[in-house]
Amino acid sequence: MDIEQPRHRVILLPGSVLPAGLAYGALIAAMGAAAQGDHSVEAVAKDLEVYARPTPPSDYSLDTEIHGVLREVESRGWDTFHLVGYSGGGASALAFAAKHPERLASLALLEPPWAGNWGWSEAHRALWAQYRELDGLPPDEFMARFVRLGVRPGVTTGLPTGGGEQPAWMALRPAGIRAFIRTFETYDLDRASLARFQKPVYFALCALSNPDDYGEVAERLSAVFPDFRLEVFAGRHHFDPPHRVEPDRVAASLLALWNDAHTHTERVA
Repeated sequence: MDIEQPRHRVILLPGSVLPAGLAYGALIAAMGAAAQGDHSVEAVAKDLEVYARPTPPSDYSLDTEIHGVLREVESRGWDTFHLVGYSGGGASALAFAAKHPERLASLALLEPPWAGNWGWSEAHRALWAQYRELDGLPPDEFMARFVRLGVRPGVTTGLPTGGGEQPAWMALRPAGIRAFIRTFETYDLDRASLARFQKPVYFALCALSNPDDYGEVAERLSAVFPDFRLEVFAGRHHFDPPHRVEPDRVAASLLALWNDAHTHTERVA
């Protein structure tokens, strides 16, 4: 008897704080509940390569994450797939789309903090100067200031406090975040390659996140991708993200994106 193959295969890359399983557990459950019949989903929450070792490799860059995604999908025999990335995982997903667009059926970006080093506003440059100033701070102070930079001034609800006993993996996070900030300084994200990407691109933006970061990234990418779809989540911010807090809504948006991509592929074929 033939085994029916899932219609949608997807890799989900987390941000630089939570491991992939914790970050995407609720969303994967919501997708499983929403997907039926030929809309079935095979979803893989993949941890970031920056945390594959006790410390980031000295030559770490977004290419390290690209190679990790390629290894994952090739081990599964996937030729094409959907790619979802949040925060640092979103920046990694962008880099993957620029270098391997032929492998993607669609791209979903959940507030990537960086989208190339072109077209920055003065406000965006000033914000990134503050991110650079985090280097060298003690871990607790580093994380506290990093979190504050990600939200609008005055936002306090839903922020991670860092109090109490921390899981073992948390000790790796400051070094991983620093590694991301450093590669963002030098990585060459090919804008022209992204502009040629014809597959649908979804962007989830939180209304309470820092607009000089995530809002500007969304605006710049809307002028790059031919098929760009923005969804704004009122009352949410970068550390209270909709894929964890409103997984049913995000699952519905992603399934709509993937079904559109599937229809487009069939039409082109």
